[in-house]
Amino acid sequence: MYFLSGWPKRLLCPVGSPAEPPFHIQTDSQRAFFAVLAPAHLSIWYSRPSVLIVTYKELAKSSTQFGSYKQVEWRPDSTMIAVSTANGYILFFHIASARGDKYLYEPIYPKGSPQVKGTPHFKEEQYAPSLHLEMKKVLDLQAPIISLQSMLEDLLVATSDGLLHLIHWEGMTNGRKAINLCTVPFSVDLQSSRAGSFLGFEDVHIKDMEYCATLDGFAVVFNDGRVGFITPMSSRFTAEQLRGVWAQDVMDGTCVAVNNKYRLMAFGCASGSVQVYTIDNTTGAMQLSHKLELTPKQYPDIWNKTGAVKLIKWSPDNSVVMVTWEHGGLSLWSVFGAQLICTLGGDFAYRSDGTKKEPLKISSMSWGAEGYHLWVISGYGSQNADVESDMKSTANEPGILQFQFIKSALTVNPCMSNQEQVLLQGEDRLYLNCGDASQAQNPRNSSAHSEHKPIREKSPFSDGSLDSQGLSTLLGHRHWHVVQISSTYLESNWPIRFSAIDKLGQNVAVVGKFGFAHYSLLTKKWKLFGNITQEQNMIVTGGLAWWNDFIVLACYNLNDRQEELRVYLRTSNLDNAFAHVTKVQAETLLLSVFRDMVILFRADCSICLYSIERKTDGVNTTASIQVLQEVSMSRYIPHPFLVVSVTLTSVRTETGITLKMPHQACDAESIMLNLAGQLIMMQRDRSGPQIREKDNSPNQRKLLPFCPPVVLAQSVENVWTTCRANKQKRHLLEALWLSCGGAGMKVWLPLFPRDHRKPHSFLSRRIMLPFHINIYPLAVLFEDALVLGAVNDTLLYDCLYTRGNAKEQLEVLFPFCVVERTSQIYLHHILRQLLVRNLGEQALLLAQSCAALPYFPHVLELMLHEVLEEEATSREPIPDPLLPTVAKFITEFPLFLQTVVHCARKTEYALWNYLFAAVGNPKDLFEECLMAQDLDTAASYLIILQNMEVPAVSRQHATLLFNTALEQGKWDLCRHMIRFLKAIGSGESETPPPTPTTQEPSSSGGFEFFRNRSISLSQSAETLPASKLNLQKTLSMPSGPSGKRWSKDSDSAENMYIDMMLWRHARRLLEEVRLKDLGCFAAQLGFELIGWLCKERTRAARVEDFVIALKRLHKDFLWPFPVIPISSISSPFKNGKYRTGGGEQLLKSQSADPFLNLETDPGVPSAPRSQSWLGSISSTHQEIDTASSHGPQTQDAFLSPLLNKGDECSIGSATDLTETSSMVDGDWMMVDENFSTLSLTQSELEHISMELASKGPHKSQVQLRYLLHIFMEAGCLDWCIVIGLILRESSIINQVFGLTQSSEIDGEMLQNIKTGLHAIDRWASTDCPGYKPFLNVIKPQLQRLSDITEEQIQPEAFQPANKVPEQAASPRAEESRSSTCHSNSPPGEAGNSSAASWTEGSMAGSQEEEPLQDGTYDCTIS
Repeated sequence: MYFLSGWPKRLLCPVGSPAEPPFHIQTDSQRAFFAVLAPAHLSIWYSRPSVLIVTYKELAKSSTQFGSYKQVEWRPDSTMIAVSTANGYILFFHIASARGDKYLYEPIYPKGSPQVKGTPHFKEEQYAPSLHLEMKKVLDLQAPIISLQSMLEDLLVATSDGLLHLIHWEGMTNGRKAINLCTVPFSVDLQSSRAGSFLGFEDVHIKDMEYCATLDGFAVVFNDGRVGFITPMSSRFTAEQLRGVWAQDVMDGTCVAVNNKYRLMAFGCASGSVQVYTIDNTTGAMQLSHKLELTPKQYPDIWNKTGAVKLIKWSPDNSVVMVTWEHGGLSLWSVFGAQLICTLGGDFAYRSDGTKKEPLKISSMSWGAEGYHLWVISGYGSQNADVESDMKSTANEPGILQFQFIKSALTVNPCMSNQEQVLLQGEDRLYLNCGDASQAQNPRNSSAHSEHKPIREKSPFSDGSLDSQGLSTLLGHRHWHVVQISSTYLESNWPIRFSAIDKLGQNVAVVGKFGFAHYSLLTKKWKLFGNITQEQNMIVTGGLAWWNDFIVLACYNLNDRQEELRVYLRTSNLDNAFAHVTKVQAETLLLSVFRDMVILFRADCSICLYSIERKTDGVNTTASIQVLQEVSMSRYIPHPFLVVSVTLTSVRTETGITLKMPHQACDAESIMLNLAGQLIMMQRDRSGPQIREKDNSPNQRKLLPFCPPVVLAQSVENVWTTCRANKQKRHLLEALWLSCGGAGMKVWLPLFPRDHRKPHSFLSRRIMLPFHINIYPLAVLFEDALVLGAVNDTLLYDCLYTRGNAKEQLEVLFPFCVVERTSQIYLHHILRQLLVRNLGEQALLLAQSCAALPYFPHVLELMLHEVLEEEATSREPIPDPLLPTVAKFITEFPLFLQTVVHCARKTEYALWNYLFAAVGNPKDLFEECLMAQDLDTAASYLIILQNMEVPAVSRQHATLLFNTALEQGKWDLCRHMIRFLKAIGSGESETPPPTPTTQEPSSSGGFEFFRNRSISLSQSAETLPASKLNLQKTLSMPSGPSGKRWSKDSDSAENMYIDMMLWRHARRLLEEVRLKDLGCFAAQLGFELIGWLCKERTRAARVEDFVIALKRLHKDFLWPFPVIPISSISSPFKNGKYRTGGGEQLLKSQSADPFLNLETDPGVPSAPRSQSWLGSISSTHQEIDTASSHGPQTQDAFLSPLLNKGDECSIGSATDLTETSSMVDGDWMMVDENFSTLSLTQSELEHISMELASKGPHKSQVQLRYLLHIFMEAGCLDWCIVIGLILRESSIINQVFGLTQSSEIDGEMLQNIKTGLHAIDRWASTDCPGYKPFLNVIKPQLQRLSDITEEQIQPEAFQPANKVPEQAASPRAEESRSSTCHSNSPPGEAGNSSAASWTEGSMAGSQEEEPLQDGTYDCTIS
């Protein structure tokens, strides 16, 4: 509503000596001048610029006669000032323009500036006038004057002898007698008999009073603390005609302030609270409306230590009230009691080092024009003794401070309430929450203006079909889009009175003293009147609104002295020639637009409806306006000024009609009128005969009359409705949203029968639901179920100044104030209110319509949490608890399990039993999670089980979850589970492990590899020591369980238990030939694979069926089956392993699994480029026709080795690009050079293409070599043979056969290898001829193996297993290093020898993007 901005300013007071500080300030009715009183001085200040104009100093002689000045009051026309003095005198001063020099201050502009001096009113606006003060008359009332109050043409004076004097401004009593308060009868209300009780003859006088024009009477505070209201019963103001009414509950009143617009009287009390009363219309009694008081919850240390209320001041627009206390401090409240600002807490009350500041004490304050400034006279009574005299802060010296405010456009232009933007207006700038929308709609460009015209004119966002602006633009970030108001317009039209923004949030218009101006957020330009005389001839009276591309406003034409309704087109020049003008009978007070209708509320208490439509005649586009209907409201409205807002809505109580005739659902069905906080609704009267003329245009159709008004709600500050329709979210869009100040918000929600059934006759059509929110609402996002608001935030800068400064600066005493955007969800409040009222079906309909919102899970969680907290902590038993209903309601949604567990984890343990009694046993919920495969939620339930059940139960459930997580490869969760199981065992259950709420994209697609040629089995950051197991160290593995990696106590039962589960999982993976999963499992969980394989060599680690194992590896590692050319010509390469044909047709066997697109990782810089220019190029992608898997298939192989590197970079993820971009240029360069020096023959090229076609992805190659290394270490030679076959490297086979000869190998294993190779040979002959050339190459070794197996003596099978690796160590290290020499691969592959590939693999592991999954690869051809 109102928000503090920046730091307060200090005005220099040249008045008198420090002994005579100012103590009272009072503004005139126009708020252009301020009168400031010191004991013997009266000075007049000008508001803009804030300068002192004139000071009257009382002579010492007369000063002793009159006494010091006390109070000051302005005549309504600002021509006179009355000052009361201590000795009972009233001094009347006349204010005149000084003779001769008319202006005191003049602005000076540089030469050639556009300011035109000849414009009307220019001097009045720009110059500070020179004034002259002259004492005209002195009146002696012979008793100390307590209160001075201006009332129309008279001055009402209350004296300490209990008399009321009515004095004419010329200083005469006109023969009227003073009224003795003792003769005024007081009663509880005005209905009771004439003889009310009198005040009594003891010393009773008025302490403070204020006149209320709309109630026609005085709010008074008596010296004994009683408060009341005095009203004349007829037009004559005499003792006989006056009647008084008591407020029975107030006995400690101190001061009073009156709000004319809302007919409220705010009485300050000695207790520090403010009681706000209103007058009952029927009885005339005083009714308590609400209280303004600090709560112990918000201000625990100060709420009852503020002292009595000292001053209360309502803002000029009557929308907020400022309260200050005897002990200091300021607070700002909305009309009906929502607290906006209080300086008794936070950065206002404490320094950055935590010490408490002395609160600011205020002796007098007054609001400036339009409420943009608050003028405050500050001053501390007595200084604290411990403050040294030279360190007196400047704020302690009395002076004038000026606080600056920003306010919501709703306070003055309530027609903004049917929009979803938040618009705040400051003195010279606007704050919008939709700046991002303009950028999102259109990029800024030089010709933006010309481009937008056609777009806006054909805009699909005409009023009817306008969509919600969406969360991204209206929520976005916390910063405002700030628009500086055109200084040219401000100079002659300050202050800004109204502002409005269009529905799309792309254009704003502002109204100052005269005329108006508008601004486009797209072009970033202001548009002002070309002819300044036209601007200065119109005064906008009733606000302004946007209708599509038009600005609609009601104004007074000074030239013709005529009230008008004008419509200007945004895109044309700002000139009356392009405006459509309609004459209006009476002054317009309020204006609003609904769809294609304009509604005006006029000063004669009538409402007028107009239709508005776009007209294009040739070049010019204008809008035409026609009167539709007039409704007189004078019977219901006592004073036109009391109407706060008037809106047309489509809301009505009969929902039966909307179901039958949905097209009428959005017609203008009712008028909503906020009459001094009472929301009144007038519906169209459909009781008469319904005539439907199809032929007539809507403008000629006779509109239905309105029913008599009905009161919907009290204490209403703002109303929001929308004219949009959305079938999915009818509840939210057809509802009426009310802001009720301290009482929170209310929503008038429609209730729909389900599935178009007939509504129950006993069920009301709508229901009013109250709910509390923590922010002050400024806009409602209807579809998104959000309230938008703003909040004051503070920043301390006191660290910039040392405490030793002679005078503390204002920047130290006050924090810097900024306004922040804020928002709040309200859906859970509404759902809860519906459930309380047994309207579960409606709640379900509403919730299902909002289930797609991103924060819907949070809504359910909030509702569950709030109900749980309230009911579980309640001291009294709850007769009808809501928690079971809420729990049942949440089970209707798939997020039920997460909602419950998140709520439990955020609630203290003591409430868990109450929660789970309602939602169900956590064990059952855990099992449901497992069945639904929702492991992360299950892990959260585990922590709850651990706290609620015995350790055996939580261990049993943890084991279940651990096994499932292992199966699904959720490695993060597995690591947490290992820690959790150990914690249960070691009794550390009081610190449960954190459970991941989201599964991180861990590198489960590949293993994390050894770097610098030493294997480090992927330590997880939390659980494993960062030791690296060197290759040589792994040769002698411990024979016991792999305990050392978990804890020092390697024999502990827990570790054994965990190891058993890990071994069981590893055994399953090997039995199912899932080598890739085994590698991931070992790498991610730090499982010591080699030691385990050594033990399992003859059991689980034995290859049962070589053919199945080979096929499975091809599938898992996405490795293509080898192909051979149809025609065989001798190959140019040394081993004759491949033959290339003239035709590039490749034969692929029918048994080959269709191989889809290979995922490749970029090569690694550490590989020697000179020799691996071809090896680093990714494999050729093949496209296989999977439809016909019967019979051989023919495919063309295309060769593009050079482009592949570039492609690879372009298809990699963002991380790949950033990590490899530094070397891309170098690679290209190198490839080009190499290519230019190579001259390859056609057959060589064909061979290379064959070579690439039969290779899998680089990552798979690294992974296979890693596994080969592991199996070699563990002595599982049969697996080494299978991997050697798939890689088709005879060096691996030679190495294995070398080991079989040189060492004492289990004869059974040799026999298994021999049988397996024969089986593969048979399979290759029938199903996969591509393997035959390689099998032929290794045939001699196979023959030797057969000989060995026959010679093998039996006892060697019983050799201890752990000797084998030791004996094999030296040859293997040699061979692995020299595998390039033995390799049968072409020279281009030399860089991919096993040693180099480990380092490559380490990079590949780190650059990996996502876990691989079978069957998810696209088929591409390169």
